[in-house]
Amino acid sequence: MGWRLPDGTAARWLAAALALGAGAPALAQQEAPLSAIDWLSRSVEAPLFDPSATNLTVRGVTLPPVVITPLDRTTIDSTGILSSQTTGLPASLWSASDVTVLVDLIRQERIETVPAVEDLVVTLMLAEADPAIGSGPDGALFLARVDKLLDLGALEAAQALLEAAGPDTPELFRRWFDTALLTGTEDAACQTLRRKPEVEPTLPARIFCLARNGDWAAAALTLNTASALGDIPPEGEALMARFLDPDLFEGEPLPPLPDPISPLIFRMREAIGESLPTAPLPRSFAHADLRSNISWRSQIEAAERLARHSAISENILLSRYTAHTPAASGGVWDRVAAIQAFDRALRARDADQISATLPDAWRAMRSVRTEVPFARLYGPLLQGNALTGEAVRLSYLAGLLSGQYEAVANAATPESGADRLLQAVARGDVTGITPEGLREAAVVDAFSGATEVPPDLAQLLAEGRLGEAILRAVAVFQAGVGGDPHSVGAALVTFRAVGLEDVARRAALEYLILDRAT
Repeated sequence: MGWRLPDGTAARWLAAALALGAGAPALAQQEAPLSAIDWLSRSVEAPLFDPSATNLTVRGVTLPPVVITPLDRTTIDSTGILSSQTTGLPASLWSASDVTVLVDLIRQERIETVPAVEDLVVTLMLAEADPAIGSGPDGALFLARVDKLLDLGALEAAQALLEAAGPDTPELFRRWFDTALLTGTEDAACQTLRRKPEVEPTLPARIFCLARNGDWAAAALTLNTASALGDIPPEGEALMARFLDPDLFEGEPLPPLPDPISPLIFRMREAIGESLPTAPLPRSFAHADLRSNISWRSQIEAAERLARHSAISENILLSRYTAHTPAASGGVWDRVAAIQAFDRALRARDADQISATLPDAWRAMRSVRTEVPFARLYGPLLQGNALTGEAVRLSYLAGLLSGQYEAVANAATPESGADRLLQAVARGDVTGITPEGLREAAVVDAFSGATEVPPDLAQLLAEGRLGEAILRAVAVFQAGVGGDPHSVGAALVTFRAVGLEDVARRAALEYLILDRAT
């Protein structure tokens, strides 16, 4: 099926016909926000009206609200890609909580904390679980979960979750379409959009996809028709005209940038040779800089930005660091040189060179807060080498920040009180440990049983509102990282109480080793 021309006039005629039949004002399209992620592209059309929102009066006959639910789908809120067996979380994760409360918690929470807790949030968003109280066909909780993944920059996870549900509604498709725009898979998304007449593209998306499919004549005709009908604002028309034929506007000033920048605007600007830097944009936009046609420096900086929040695999970060030989020095190139020198030494199993290069590599990673991805890559490999000097302790810290933290702790013989505390936390047993400061005391109390689950969180757990309690504990931990050790301890106790022992240990180790208070 080919693209249809803009249907704005037909929509107006339909509204007028309904109004004439009833003698009532024409129905107005509501401009309610579609997402907590305000940078999503308007890539598909919302319905002219919501048939379930009001009673319709046509020629004096009042019709009841119409409930539209896709076949075999009462709600998509239960959709996930991680089973209970994988996450260790029960199917009742959300079922005792009100869906509006959960949606508000997920949307309001800004996640800027240690990687272990960020990983926990991603796991919660991907978990397969029974729907919450009040869940309906709109999938409000599912959309909030997808939006949180987009906010965190976890595009692959968001895309997988959307595909598990089937992006067959405007709300789902616009999110799936934007992940494709930012990951460079827009051709497949445009083909899908062409095959889905039930998901009506907006004018910018229609023109973009026609051009991507090579049908420039149809794209130009669509733009001209929309312009003649007055269905496009001047600034939008200016950008799309340049997108179709940038040579016609050479030397002319660009139209002003909208606020916020959507992925569709971002890609159109790129197509006319006026790329926008991704650093000031939301984290998900950094994925666009991972593509092979982007400069090596931009790829590295994007990978660092995403890897520090576990939004990409640490292997992707390493692949960017080792892709070429740096031809300059300073800044990012010093980090590349440090990682490449250390990587060569480790691959050669040269203990002297490892000892010489590890400190510089660690400092390089610390400067961009990617110690955890570095530790996941190299921590286990560093163990068992006859290292000397500063590298001995750095090897220990890297091992504790890796997935094999307990094995590293069991094999170690730490000498300082601080390192003995880290060993005890990694083992989950702080017996005999005397803390040296407020931060250390909060962690010791959490693992010794001296701190109890806060009463409000304990009440949620008693009521079976597990997912809600975990989300609130995440917020408590995040507040604690900003300067309140007692809150960190309260969150750690809660994680342990609900069986998230691995999360509690990793979060505690990262809290003690990393500097994330600023």
